Amino acid sequence: MVGSLTILGLESSCDDTAAAVLRRDDTGRTRILSSVVKGQTSLHADFGGVVPEIAARAHAELLDHCVEEALAQAGCAVPDIDAFAVTAGPGLIGGVVSGVMCAKGLAAATGRPLYGINHLAGHALTPRLTDDIAYPYLMLLVSGGHCQFLIVKDPETFQRLGGTIDDAPGEAFDKVARLVGLPQPGGPAVERAAGQGCAKRFALPRPLLDRPNCELSFSGLKTAVLRARDAVISEHDGLPDGLRRDLCAGFQTAVVDVLAEKTRRALTQYLQLNPAQPTVCVAGGVAANTAIRAALETVASDHNCAFVAPPLALCTDNAAMIAFAGLEQMALRAPDDFTLSARPRWPLDRSSQPMLGSGKKGAKA
Repeated sequence: MVGSLTILGLESSCDDTAAAVLRRDDTGRTRILSSVVKGQTSLHADFGGVVPEIAARAHAELLDHCVEEALAQAGCAVPDIDAFAVTAGPGLIGGVVSGVMCAKGLAAATGRPLYGINHLAGHALTPRLTDDIAYPYLMLLVSGGHCQFLIVKDPETFQRLGGTIDDAPGEAFDKVARLVGLPQPGGPAVERAAGQGCAKRFALPRPLLDRPNCELSFSGLKTAVLRARDAVISEHDGLPDGLRRDLCAGFQTAVVDVLAEKTRRALTQYLQLNPAQPTVCVAGGVAANTAIRAALETVASDHNCAFVAPPLALCTDNAAMIAFAGLEQMALRAPDDFTLSARPRWPLDRSSQPMLGSGKKGAKA
């Protein structure tokens, strides 16, 4: 590589508006110069989940401010940016459109190249940014809207080994939080409650462990929590705090057990490639859960594999991962032109059959 390269990334696929500036020097080393994330939790708090129209409006209002703040923190101006990378999908279409249009405007004004990035690729490539690990590696991408096992072979080649056939874990955490009367976002709330509960108090299922593949399902587990909650309410004329914590502990432990076992099965397939530096990675918002991290680290250790979990700030949605994915993909493909469009659906492994079927807008996952 000759000379350094500075890239600005934008992320607006759900309810976090983000901008980041990264620089890759002439040795290939990449540094995060700035990473700005503005959440929208307070805007959606009264609705029990993300409202797409509210999120899209907030992105449109916040993106310019995020870009200005990211440039200021990095000590850069717009003319110093060599390329732009933006989440072009999958995600809530209004938010993705906001980011894509902002990036197009910046690219048009500066004449710099534009790269549309798959949001999931950003998560999947984050361990390369944080730990500079070698390809191929096994990735469990686990978030609010997605859950899949991937063998990451290069910046654009992802082999899916399996994933959820219904709810993603983050979605299940949010729904369980609502069922037991905890605030959103549900993941941290359930984890806090689970830390004070007894996981053995309720007998909850471990879905699909009877199947020898890497498919996952969390919808039935969520329903089991609902039925257990209703039984408690009927017996106690309400949901006592202690039993609420026990429900959370039982639910979280069930999720951990399923993810750990399915990771073992995915590892068996991954290790057949005889990777020189076998590595298990986890990324996505749910990767912030400490119980899930600990279980996956144990699985990796049992198979003599390294384990990488990025810092919590880089597990949740951020623009640094999008900028880095742009840097990684530059060597493999040409930039996008101004026909780049927002994609609500965009599977990483385009050669595999869709896990959730297809619709008019393409494969769901």
